Amino acid sequence: MNLAAVKKFITDNKDNAEVQAYLGELSAVSADKVKGFLDTDDGKRLLQPRLDSYFNKGLETWKANNLEALVAEEVAKRNPAQTEEQKRIAALEKALEDQKKEAQREKLMNLAMKQASEKKLPTDIVGFFLADDEEKTTANLSKLEEAYTKAVQAAVESKFKENGRQINQGGGAGNANIKSIQEMAAAHNIRNQSQSN
Repeated sequence: MNLAAVKKFITDNKDNAEVQAYLGELSAVSADKVKGFLDTDDGKRLLQPRLDSYFNKGLETWKANNLEALVAEEVAKRNPAQTEEQKRIAALEKALEDQKKEAQREKLMNLAMKQASEKKLPTDIVGFFLADDEEKTTANLSKLEEAYTKAVQAAVESKFKENGRQINQGGGAGNANIKSIQEMAAAHNIRNQSQSN
């Protein structure tokens, strides 16, 4: 029998119960047939949008039910709530640290004032040259001394260029000998120190 004969037989006997039962078996969907179809490219294209839809719906449900609690738990784990005692201890530690920093700054200020006085530098600007430690503060003061000395030298040379080696006092100051700028700075420092005491 060829295919055309089989088709003719099925068409002629379509009302026969046995033929209908056989055709029903042939057209019945089985798990193996469905699985075979879904493994093909056409099956994947048919199934993927449905899978994505179910996944997205499940993810949104999970987020609504669990995400906020998980985030809150993680935040609490990373930033544990402090007891009152822990808060007091933290405040005391901060106060102690602040006191240490202030004592260190005062120590550096005293050192810087002493060095500035010895080098006849203006002491009222020493606070601007304080650093985190003694070594850096001393280095800053050395830079100030260098710049200050250059400025004093430039001012002295300027006066000499204007008037020669004899500087004439103008404006009725009455003092024929003018003090050097460094001596004036030292006098200024002494005046400031006596006023602060």
